[in-house]
Amino acid sequence: MDPGRLMLAYLVRRLLTNAAVFLLISAGVFLLVRAAPGDPVRMMVDPERMASGGPAFVAAKRAELGLDRPVLVTYGIWLRDVLGGDLGHSFVSRRPVAEVLGERMGPTVLLMGTALAIGLVLAVAAGTLAAIRRNTAVDYATTVAGLGMISVPSFFVGIAAIYLFSLRLGWVPSSGMSTPGDGGGADILAHLVLPAAVLGLSIAGPFTRYVRAGLLAELGADYVRTAEAKGAGPGRVLMRHALRNALVPLITVVMISVPQLLAGAVAVEQVFAWPGMGQLAVSSIGQLDHPVVIGFAMFVAVLVLVCNLAADLLYAVADPRISLS
Repeated sequence: MDPGRLMLAYLVRRLLTNAAVFLLISAGVFLLVRAAPGDPVRMMVDPERMASGGPAFVAAKRAELGLDRPVLVTYGIWLRDVLGGDLGHSFVSRRPVAEVLGERMGPTVLLMGTALAIGLVLAVAAGTLAAIRRNTAVDYATTVAGLGMISVPSFFVGIAAIYLFSLRLGWVPSSGMSTPGDGGGADILAHLVLPAAVLGLSIAGPFTRYVRAGLLAELGADYVRTAEAKGAGPGRVLMRHALRNALVPLITVVMISVPQLLAGAVAVEQVFAWPGMGQLAVSSIGQLDHPVVIGFAMFVAVLVLVCNLAADLLYAVADPRISLS
């Protein structure tokens, strides 16, 4: 079959599967959020108005928000609106959920993108160094450092980094995305350095292990020995042959790690008061703002589905031996 048609057929199958998975996830998320303890009306209404209005005021407010209907009915209405591009309105701000999430998406994408770049650069450098210095002190030190990055929670590293680099040394700001009254590129960069580095270190550990293992496997392959026998230097063999092929499996790991990176960003944004989607999700959970919580959860679900699909497609493109049939 023509490769283009094969790719298209595979894409259609995956999209249909992802649509079914999306429906299941949306139902589960909606039901879990609605079943959570607490009353959103009591969280958002002034206590004096609650006392003066009594049960009638509470009932009217619940009817206004659609909380008086059976959960399956409200899920059907919500799903119909979502398929039409409407994520609903926030209970707290009364603004469209898509607008609220959109405002926070930019800072989160900036943080995650910078952290991913830092993590990849560190992982490729450290993994390559560990592979070519196998079973030496450098290899052992890299392995220990990688395990430390994996084991230590990012929020703890963030707190320690704030204490050392902000409070003790005063090199970078400790929180926020910009200084009030400034907001220039240099100011945003100064605020970005610490949280992006902390988040990047959290993913550099596992990436390093994949680079090291992949490179060791490639360095022992027959084509590497053939290239060396033909007179290719160590640098050319490493960069043009072994490392290039060793990074192909990393594509899948990186794409699958993007949703995990978002989960790590939630903790980092809280520690550094970064005004992103993670901080919004945590505050919305505390305020029982169901539409925003559901909207954030569905954004994560869609991100997972898209990244998994992209990983499969990119892996097949990067390695022609992979079949999509």
